[in-house]
Amino acid sequence: MKIRAITGFFFIIVMLASVLLGRHVFNVFYLVLALLCLWEFYGLVKQSTAKPDTILGLVIAASIYGLFTWTEFNSNHNFPLVIMALVVATLAVCATFIVELFKRSESPFNNIAYTFMGVIYVMIPFQFFHALAYVQGDFDFHLPLGFLIMLWANDTGAYLSGYFFGRTKLFERHSPKKTWEGFIGGVLIAAVAGFILSRFYTELSWRHWVSVAILIGSFGTLGDLVESMFKRSINVKDSGGILPGHGGLLDRFDGLLIAAPVVFAYLYLISIF
Repeated sequence: MKIRAITGFFFIIVMLASVLLGRHVFNVFYLVLALLCLWEFYGLVKQSTAKPDTILGLVIAASIYGLFTWTEFNSNHNFPLVIMALVVATLAVCATFIVELFKRSESPFNNIAYTFMGVIYVMIPFQFFHALAYVQGDFDFHLPLGFLIMLWANDTGAYLSGYFFGRTKLFERHSPKKTWEGFIGGVLIAAVAGFILSRFYTELSWRHWVSVAILIGSFGTLGDLVESMFKRSINVKDSGGILPGHGGLLDRFDGLLIAAPVVFAYLYLISIF
């Protein structure tokens, strides 16, 4: 418990610093974090029957991240770098197929599929989270910081509500410990956090902050269930051991992977209508 608490404390400090230290730290930190999560995903898959190409997957993911960062969410376009990222991503995609021709594998298309799946499941959601800082134009840390706070509030509220009041199983087949009472408590605590954030960060009205909190609570829980389904399919308990007492990075960001694209879509839609 002591190790878990110490790890959790430093984890929160690092995450807050990644958002508060400016756009350049933010951009680089979440690229590195996404690549580490993707590397962890490929390591888990390799414990089963598929053998995804880790290097090419990381190259594709980094190129896509750079491509979108430089074009859509950065006012200082550097088109030579954009073109280079696009070319590298394209070549890496082609190379993923070609490399399998020379491997002695019984299921080459499983390897290819998991290579691309990792990019879709891990990198693309982190790209959407990164985009939250730019959804209103110039870099603004309020939305990604608010997202993290509401995600943590949901996790904490779900744990406490489930511990004290949990009776009805939410999705026992994939996560026996989750309950409807925990889910509802998590969403309510996240909504309270969203309302408090609206008092300080006025880019959104309190209704939109609370709506985002409900989306995070709902789809963040689904993200947790999806990762549980994935881990059960390959018979592992934790996604890794990089965070002592907390498991792997995917265990800590599973909620983000489903919630971030939905929240970005919501914020983008309300910004144009």
